[in-house]
Amino acid sequence: MADNPTWDFEESSGNVFADLGFPHAEEELVKAKLTVAIYQLIKQRGLTQAEAAALLGTKQPQVSALMRCRAGSFSVERLMRFLTALGQDVEITVRPKDEERSSARVSVLAVR
Repeated sequence: MADNPTWDFEESSGNVFADLGFPHAEEELVKAKLTVAIYQLIKQRGLTQAEAAALLGTKQPQVSALMRCRAGSFSVERLMRFLTALGQDVEITVRPKDEERSSARVSVLAVR
């Protein structure tokens, strides 16, 4: 019987973009979470990409990019506009960071 392999691993920071060394990692994570929320809403409603494009005021290839979770070309502001076009309230809260953390952060909480 083969020996059990030893696995080396590093615990995630909670942001895969930061873990991989992406520049602007927090913004990328925010965009990813907003994109997933848009994807889920389009799927739940059974919209075609053309129908979603008309609703969002964009073109079908851009909806295709969203449905493949490729948010790179979209600003956070534009993703928030897409969510409001889909009938979602988008709320931004600004507050002091927790004392335990060394730096402030940006986060997204999608509530269903």
